[in-house]
Amino acid sequence: MTSKQHTLFVCTTCASVWQDGKRVGSSGGEKLLRQLQELWQNWEFRDKFPIQAVECMSACNRSCAIAFVAEGKFTYLFGDLPIDDSASAVLKCASQYYLKHDGSLPWSERPEPLKKGILAKIPPLNKWARLKVDCCR
Repeated sequence: MTSKQHTLFVCTTCASVWQDGKRVGSSGGEKLLRQLQELWQNWEFRDKFPIQAVECMSACNRSCAIAFVAEGKFTYLFGDLPIDDSASAVLKCASQYYLKHDGSLPWSERPEPLKKGILAKIPPLNKWARLKVDCCR
């Protein structure tokens, strides 16, 4: 396993209902966050993989959105997650992410809700730091 800091970001603005410029009631992201927090209590990696609410992840047309982030690993941003049917799949995928040295999550290994809604796979900073790029000087 790894000692790197891991974080699961959850957008709390996703799937909001707006009226007169103000959010009405709880958002879908807040509901997903509550479901994740409930399951997280009994999750084997809870002490190593905190959940952090984010006010907006700018994936408004693809809500609900979450991200897996860790130092030295790929960052994954997922959207289009069903509010009431994805919390357990998110934690299952987070477990896979935690156990992979580089955080790589092949499509075939991801739980079904996270196969469809990938918005970004961002390489770790240290990978780019090793590259010699002469095109931008």
